[in-house]
Amino acid sequence: MAIAGEMEYTGGTMPPKKPQPSRRGRPGAPKRKSPTQTTGQRTRVRATSSKRSGESVKPPHVKKKPIPEGSVRIQKYLAERGIASRRAIEEMVKTGLVDVNGQTIMKLPCFVNPEEDEIVVDGKRIRAQSTRHVYFLLSKPRGVVCSSSDPDGRICAVDLIPKFPARLYCVGRLDVDSTGLILLTNDGELTQHLTHPRYEVSKTYLVTVTGQVTGDDITKLKAGLYIDGRRTAGAGVKVVRRGDNSTLLEMTLREGRNREIRRLLARLGHKVRRLTRTAIGPIKASGLSIGNFRPLTLSEIRALRRTGKCGKSNTSTTRPRRANTNPGQAHSETPPPA
Repeated sequence: MAIAGEMEYTGGTMPPKKPQPSRRGRPGAPKRKSPTQTTGQRTRVRATSSKRSGESVKPPHVKKKPIPEGSVRIQKYLAERGIASRRAIEEMVKTGLVDVNGQTIMKLPCFVNPEEDEIVVDGKRIRAQSTRHVYFLLSKPRGVVCSSSDPDGRICAVDLIPKFPARLYCVGRLDVDSTGLILLTNDGELTQHLTHPRYEVSKTYLVTVTGQVTGDDITKLKAGLYIDGRRTAGAGVKVVRRGDNSTLLEMTLREGRNREIRRLLARLGHKVRRLTRTAIGPIKASGLSIGNFRPLTLSEIRALRRTGKCGKSNTSTTRPRRANTNPGQAHSETPPPA
């Protein structure tokens, strides 16, 4: 008996069904999107599946909070005030020695406005003051320590500079047995630029060593040697003069490891007799005798800011001005506007 609306089957072989066109083939059916046309939702699903398969997934971009106007990082500000180095201040923050507006700061980043915020370091309040930046070039004698103080009572580089209200510090280091140029300033930003390895600011030295430095030695110095398990960046080397039992070299470094030149030449069997720094980036001695100092000129300060791999041509947006007209005093400049 046939059901209403259907044909009655009278037996025999069932006729084959007529194939139905797929949905994709029907007129007006939505087209399948390519992987590049997937929606945001499907893209997120694919990212999750790739994570399950072991592939790395790029985390979503998170916008950084804008820095409040007139604020600076607390370690930068305190370092410029001469409290301690940036790394030392970071450790002080982690140990709870820094308070801002009555609250103890335990983690970074922390931004402060020196004109408005009350900052206390280890129980001592840091009062806001306008900082004049000064820049001295010193030709360091042998036996002088590049430090603000020395527990053994030796003469420090800052002792050779006139007393200044703000704390001055050495830009980089020269070991006690070396002579030559060293910068002293209270400009923390310039100090960071001149000493951080990523900027690759060059320092040039005249080095007298024992024995004959061969061409193979020079090739090794230029390629770099291993010190403390890490390969050096390589040095620029030029033979200035050869003697019977010594060689005078001009060496240029773009990184500042501890006693790097002495240790490199010791690896090659040469002892350093004399080491003198003759240039820091574009700044040269220019007749400055051992033990004397002079203030940097305005053009020299600008040249130092531009030097290196990532030099800045206009770190300060305002023209530096002299704080006084006495040529014996250091060149100073006002800090850039907040």
